[in-house]
Amino acid sequence: MVDNMKSVSFLTLGCKVNQYESDGMAELLKANGYDVLPWGEKSDVSIVNTCAVTNIASRKSRQMLNRAKKINPDTVLVACGCYIQSVDDVLNTLPEVDIFLGNNQKNRIVEFLDEYYKNKTRQDHIIDINRESAYESFAINNTVANTRAYVKVQDGCNRFCTYCIIPYVRGRVRSRSMEGIVREVESLAASGYKEIVVTGIHVTSYGMDIEDDNINFLSLITRLNEIDGIERIRLGSLEPNVVTKEFVEGIVKLDKVCPHFHLSLQSGCDATLKRMNRHYTTEEYKRGVELLRDAYDNPAITTDVIVGFPGETDKEFEETYNYLQDINLYEMHVFPYSRRKGTKADTMSNQINGNNKHERSEKLRRLVAMNKALYEEKFMGKSVKVLVEEIVDIDGISYWVGHTERYVKVAIPIDDRIKSGDIVEVMLSKRLNDEYLLGESPV
Repeated sequence: MVDNMKSVSFLTLGCKVNQYESDGMAELLKANGYDVLPWGEKSDVSIVNTCAVTNIASRKSRQMLNRAKKINPDTVLVACGCYIQSVDDVLNTLPEVDIFLGNNQKNRIVEFLDEYYKNKTRQDHIIDINRESAYESFAINNTVANTRAYVKVQDGCNRFCTYCIIPYVRGRVRSRSMEGIVREVESLAASGYKEIVVTGIHVTSYGMDIEDDNINFLSLITRLNEIDGIERIRLGSLEPNVVTKEFVEGIVKLDKVCPHFHLSLQSGCDATLKRMNRHYTTEEYKRGVELLRDAYDNPAITTDVIVGFPGETDKEFEETYNYLQDINLYEMHVFPYSRRKGTKADTMSNQINGNNKHERSEKLRRLVAMNKALYEEKFMGKSVKVLVEEIVDIDGISYWVGHTERYVKVAIPIDDRIKSGDIVEVMLSKRLNDEYLLGESPV
């Protein structure tokens, strides 16, 4: 524990798992005498939790590390996360950094800071993540978000998609104990959180490394559904091949699970999926979508799509476009393929030029906007439940804003009866803009 009160600030880049781990480090530091300040304020310690999912993410991580030290030269700069795990010879490559934390080392942040203050020497705590088999434990009672809490249940990935660096910087699948997850969610419920988001690097692989056939992703969600105080369980990104008849029959019985499912697709062309080393076909993906639509009333199904993957011809892109038109998902996150050193796709021939990737991305984004509007139109004139999150200004008017169970964004006129964290029922009346629907005062 530090002798005198010191301050720390966090900048978190990338995914929900990174945010969870930043929250975990913040709790550890607060418990050991640190004052946690907003990023941008002068602090004794600055922690940048980096991302490496694309080359752009890596470049941004590098830029933010450099900027952090320029803005606050006297800070102890800590760099952690996936970008740091991916860099060769970090001590010479990133001279501005004082402490390097690789993945699976972040829960030792207090120990490493104590060591730094004692010795005042730069530290490299990056391990060979591919040799790790133990899950890095945190216990979260409060998160940066005031209304929904992210709960990390596993780390690592065994899939090795040809475009993805993550298995190399996160290691193999490591599952958290179910008892630890349950205790954390019970604590979050006691702190007033009504919604949890179950997240991980490859969340549906939960339990595959545990020698107990009764522990798997479905059994975990079933157990979390029993916890008093939690009203919504939102699932992180699902692999399409986990959405079987058995899985859907099990999940639909759980009343707290939100009818919002993110099924990662990446391409609507089987030939492209094969080059990506994805472990399903477009037909299998469509079958999963149909199972969910049969089980739920208008479920919100979202996905990710990569355009311009090496070798993607005009014909293959048109297959993807036509396929996405056919299955008509609520939302799609469209990404131009980004080469990533160290992946198999980086060495593939027939890399697609930037103009083609841009044109294909724009064509898909127009489809996204149309599908989103058509889906949301189905709820006009109907009552929905909204988890109220914060006040924002929309066209000069202040509203409470939040999300429905299907993750539709809703703006609600300011009402003294409403506070952040409430779940209120409103009537959807019209579209305010491309982002928000208007919910009339609580019904």
